Amino acid sequence: MIEINNFLTSLQGCNSMQKLKKIHAQIYVNGCHSYPSIAEKLLNFCAVSVSGDLSYARVLFGQIEHPLVSAWNSIIRGYSRSPFPFEAILLYNRMIQEHCCRPDNYTFSFLLKACGKAKADKKCREAHGSIIRQGCLSDVSVCTNLVRSYGVNGSVETAKKLFDEMHEKDLVAWNSMISCCSQAGLHTETMEIYDQMRTSSVEPDEFTVVSLLSSCAHLGALRFGVEMHKFAEENGFTGNVFVGNALIDMYAKCGSLERACQVFSRMKRKDLSTWNSIIVGLGVHGCGDGAIGFFRQMLGEGVRPNSITFIGLLSGCSHQGLVNEGVEYFHMMRSEFCLNPGTKHLGCMVDLFGRAGKFEDALHLIENSDTADDPILWRTLLSACRIHKNVAMGEVALRNLVRTNSQNAGDCLLMSGIYADTGDMQGVSRMRKMIKYQGIMTTPGWSWIEIDGFVHKFIVDDKSHKDIKEIHSKLKEMIQKAALTGYVEERSSASGVQSTVEYSEEWKGNSNNYHSEKLAIAFGLARTPPGTTLRIVKNLRVCRDCHLLTKFISKAFDRKIVVRDRVRFHHFKDGICSCRDFW
Repeated sequence: MIEINNFLTSLQGCNSMQKLKKIHAQIYVNGCHSYPSIAEKLLNFCAVSVSGDLSYARVLFGQIEHPLVSAWNSIIRGYSRSPFPFEAILLYNRMIQEHCCRPDNYTFSFLLKACGKAKADKKCREAHGSIIRQGCLSDVSVCTNLVRSYGVNGSVETAKKLFDEMHEKDLVAWNSMISCCSQAGLHTETMEIYDQMRTSSVEPDEFTVVSLLSSCAHLGALRFGVEMHKFAEENGFTGNVFVGNALIDMYAKCGSLERACQVFSRMKRKDLSTWNSIIVGLGVHGCGDGAIGFFRQMLGEGVRPNSITFIGLLSGCSHQGLVNEGVEYFHMMRSEFCLNPGTKHLGCMVDLFGRAGKFEDALHLIENSDTADDPILWRTLLSACRIHKNVAMGEVALRNLVRTNSQNAGDCLLMSGIYADTGDMQGVSRMRKMIKYQGIMTTPGWSWIEIDGFVHKFIVDDKSHKDIKEIHSKLKEMIQKAALTGYVEERSSASGVQSTVEYSEEWKGNSNNYHSEKLAIAFGLARTPPGTTLRIVKNLRVCRDCHLLTKFISKAFDRKIVVRDRVRFHHFKDGICSCRDFW
């Protein structure tokens, strides 16, 4: 017994597999390996410890003749945290099928973690039934893992229903539900759950802040993001690298590059994601030179880039028209860092060549890539043809979209705009017929604006807002003032269809005044004091008329207006846009 206690004490202080193997050898020589307490201690270290070895744990587990539930829990837990979560599910199945022992709260918690990682929704639901039958649903940890598993598997409504029914909710439970909604893209709901959390007197931690900042970034809710930044500073969270990265991402996506750079410069610890956040942020704002500067600084500090780094670099080069630099970094991916360009990198290069009018280079790149049938590449080429009014190349791009059965309403509207710009009314008519007879659905446009901490959403021709009369009145004033400074509504000759109709939110020519961003800007002008910067988030590319009007509004009302559309940021000030009318 003394010898067994000595071995247990040795295992308690074990911190490496090398040391464990020596202890294991002594245990085996002394014939103590069959004692359950020792066998489980060995197994637990190998399966669960950071210094452990899961394959060694599997061998140890196989040597236990009648494993108790604690042994099953150790091996299931180990695999649930590994790159092979499906193995945890198989072990659980074996445990049930062999009637070895009854699973407990810990077993279910580890199983549900594995279901989340393995995207095993069916198994999650099956486990839910077993949990109810065994009366484990009252356990906070089990219920929290069930919520998380449902959320990861896309069953957000089920997760929310289960969460609402929980009698006891700790910080981990709230974080799971907030993260679930944020990752599912339900950012408004994320904010609502956070409000409920605060009224429940549960204080947020770093994990809460990261999820909330992610939702702020997607919504463009800068004011709320600033409040979270202040909260993080007051509670000492800003030293956490994940919080710092989330702050950089939030500020960049909310159009505040200066603050993003400030957060970056103050971070004492930086990882690859930190560098990527600032480089990608600069890239989507069209600051190619800035992205290149940070990239060189990153290399100077010995940080190796990954594919995301180059997306930011190439995006910045594309938006700023840095063709030579873009080509250099595109080749650098393979030659210096052995990174194979993906569709997004190729898309940036097609955009770069297309914007510069180098259509043959863009076409050659697509046709010689491994993803030549990817609609993103042909759609990007089609967008570039709109800028240069290149009908012939636009038709090549559209034919390939049709060939791969990938064409959508936006593509047809875009090609129609190219035809309209060159006076080809027959081409416009063909595009109209294609949309009509093929039943292609258009994507409804929407815009968000944050006012006084609340995010307001507008859709095209929106009449649902409770202050719509005030908004329409301001919209009329807005257009009149813009007209006095030189604005003239831009339309093509194609029956009143906009020349960039692919990005408009309606096929009808008489709806220009009611595009979602116009309504959002009008609301922002009506509800904020003079001099306040307006920040708009839009799901589609801004159309040419809206872009033109926003420039004149920025001058007429002496406002800075930041618009984040589907592709990039537009910073309007004094009648000028940062994109230089090239987007």
